[in-house]
Amino acid sequence: MHKAVISGTGLYTPANSISNDELVESFNAYVQQFNAANAAAIASGEVEALTESSSAFIERASGIKSRFVIDKDGILDPQRMVPRIPERSNEQWGILCEMAVAAAQEALARAGKTSADIDGVIVACSNLQRAYPAVAIEVQAALGIQGFGYDMNVACSSATFGLQAATNAVQLGQARAILMVNPEICTGHLNFRDRDSHFIFGDACTAVIVERADLATAAQQFDIVSSKLITQFSNNIRNNFGFLNRAAEEGIATADKLFVQEGRKVFKEVCPMVAELIASHLAENQLNVGDVKRFWLHQANLNMNLLIARKLLGRDAEPGEAPVILDTYANTSSAGSVIALHKHQDDLPSGALGVLSSFGAGYSIGSVILRKR
Repeated sequence: MHKAVISGTGLYTPANSISNDELVESFNAYVQQFNAANAAAIASGEVEALTESSSAFIERASGIKSRFVIDKDGILDPQRMVPRIPERSNEQWGILCEMAVAAAQEALARAGKTSADIDGVIVACSNLQRAYPAVAIEVQAALGIQGFGYDMNVACSSATFGLQAATNAVQLGQARAILMVNPEICTGHLNFRDRDSHFIFGDACTAVIVERADLATAAQQFDIVSSKLITQFSNNIRNNFGFLNRAAEEGIATADKLFVQEGRKVFKEVCPMVAELIASHLAENQLNVGDVKRFWLHQANLNMNLLIARKLLGRDAEPGEAPVILDTYANTSSAGSVIALHKHQDDLPSGALGVLSSFGAGYSIGSVILRKR
């Protein structure tokens, strides 16, 4: 059994960013157009008037101030409100592959590795652009990696579940090193005409190199002490888009073919589950919560993260204990906790403990205990 370490992380950030003010201006223009076009039906009670949004509402509800996006103009066009991402030919690298390669190149550089050192690729994300061939195999080809590749989807927990799969492969000797990438175009499955969720998501891609400790040479390394995953079925976060939609009866409702959630239920049910999983995971490894120097939590909602940290620590987290990146990135699904790790790791001293945790649709929750080498 080999010891596995994280020896490199990478991040791809789109060039475009949308502020809350910009998003609200577009959304409110749509609301005004809708209410004007349906004025008679609204007056008679046949149609419910839409309510405008505000930047203050968004920040209060989520802690989000802006988000990076693959396409800005399409989202902000009140007549469209969908990112404009042209379809590519089969001979071109797909957009998820392109994002993954960019993040992977940084992770490889930080790990001091080349494609020749990698034996497998895992693409773990909440939405894949096609059923097959696997995006992971495309990434493998684009980077010139020999070995194997496969896709996996556990929604916002895809990265932690992917890390466990990568760790298992390295520990069992199935691979010297695994590249695990999380390309997330969350704006593609977001309904920008829904006041309760139009502000939630952004786009990004992260990459992690997991390799044998005896082969690692990077300046920054983390021992993967342990990982623990749980799932519990819930309809409170759902996306029903899939290939069977075309086989359904005509006239089937389409509202749930994008991201939908019961936000209050998710908050109430998931926060205690996450805190309990992390606490029990640490106890199983004879570690105390107070020994953890950093919690890299899933970046979905600031209020959720503050509550989880408070439940774990018995107090409010100090600055730096649970770093936040969602204020500028918004919710990037599986990439969020890895972005937090990528941006907030270099200052930790040797021997410092950290916990990378995810939580989302499923419900799916992951906890990965790391120790700085």
